[in-house]
Amino acid sequence: MQLRKYLLTVLSISCSIISYAQQDTVLTLQQCLDIAIKNNLNVKQNGLAMMQDKIYLNQARENLLPSISGSASRELSQGRGLSPVTNTYVNQSLTSDNYGLSGSITVFNGLALQSAIKQASLAYQAGTMDFQSAKDLVTVNVITGYLSILDADEVLGQSKSQLAVAKENLDRSEVLEKDGANKVASDLTDFKGAYAQSQVNVVLAQNSLDAAKLNLFQLLNIPYNKNAKFQTLNAQDLGGQYGSNPDDIYGTALQQLAMVKAATLRRESAEKGVKVAQGQLFPTLSLSGGISTNYSSAGTKSVFIDSTTSAVPGLYVNTPTGKQSVFSTSANNATQNISYGDQFKNNYGTYALLSLNIPIFLNHTKKNNVALAKITLLNEQYIEDNIKIQLKQSVEQAYYNMSAAYNRYQSLKAQVDAYTESYRIAKIRLDAGVLTSVDFIIAKNNLDGANLNLISARYDYFIYSKVLDYYQGKLTF
Repeated sequence: MQLRKYLLTVLSISCSIISYAQQDTVLTLQQCLDIAIKNNLNVKQNGLAMMQDKIYLNQARENLLPSISGSASRELSQGRGLSPVTNTYVNQSLTSDNYGLSGSITVFNGLALQSAIKQASLAYQAGTMDFQSAKDLVTVNVITGYLSILDADEVLGQSKSQLAVAKENLDRSEVLEKDGANKVASDLTDFKGAYAQSQVNVVLAQNSLDAAKLNLFQLLNIPYNKNAKFQTLNAQDLGGQYGSNPDDIYGTALQQLAMVKAATLRRESAEKGVKVAQGQLFPTLSLSGGISTNYSSAGTKSVFIDSTTSAVPGLYVNTPTGKQSVFSTSANNATQNISYGDQFKNNYGTYALLSLNIPIFLNHTKKNNVALAKITLLNEQYIEDNIKIQLKQSVEQAYYNMSAAYNRYQSLKAQVDAYTESYRIAKIRLDAGVLTSVDFIIAKNNLDGANLNLISARYDYFIYSKVLDYYQGKLTF
């Protein structure tokens, strides 16, 4: 019975998931960004690396604190051995307990510990910037993918509109063909060919839209839903040129882009790494101290027996302070065990130690560590310089692509206006029977191509302008 309920529950949940996947879901750009950042594994890995850097920073700070440790041990021995009490050889069974508490702190080691804190702090800040950079990269990729979907969707809409016009022209030509009113015999077949080409264009546009959707869902790292819809953005009109030149954009990017900040911080962290390695060449001054105590079953003391004391040799002796264990008696003296508590208190001892460790020759280990730290620093400098060079090239390329798209858009607007008028005149002449189908189809194809190119130019400009916004840290929608 329980198994049946479990199977029914699983089936119900599965059906709900399938139903949700098949419904027409409308996604906004912000939702896509949130999903992509949440599911992106590179972002998660950078988040973990940032957490590790935070732990390293905490440890670097805590290395300034003293180290304290305690110890306790029990030793059981039998036969000939040294007595921990008299330090002489005895031949008997012994039980010994030892307790200790010690601590030490580094007073000076060439400021290596302080430099290590600065190094870890800068590395943590760099990790934070790497985490932000990973999210920024996902963001710009999702925005590009999202706009590509809107571009493909608008192209598909334009292609369907062109298909509807082609169908109207074909229907009109079929009616004229039945009436024998077509200007030339090939008019009907020309319109059939134009209609078929429009159908092909719709299929190609649909394929482009599906591919763009698939690409975005892969960026989101969620199952593909072909029925998903996407909220449109205001990419209809271009208000003018971007308004900034490449040098200004690059200068802003150097100050705002997390990727550049991360590279700079890692170079600064490597500089502190050199200081750490150099600090280890200095002598180390440390302070340590501790307390200890012990107990041994060999611990005994002599007891004086006066004339009023009655003794049982080898067993116990009754004294004014109570009944005590006796190992042996001789005349007026007896030997008794010292209690555990008395030994714990009486054997208490302390020590303090100030030590100076001077590195004279350590197989050049520390010297080589300095050399390696300098190589690491040089490598981080190269990485920082390379990132800045690549950034400048990317900014220049994006600005060029944006400017080209803007200029192409302006030219295409004029072209669309001209071809719209040509198509209107061609339509009038075709209806009047003074224009061939070939000439009319050419006019229509010119207008259709110009409209499609205008859409692509508009979205190209929109995409590259958002890329430039990303470089300046001001992405908005």
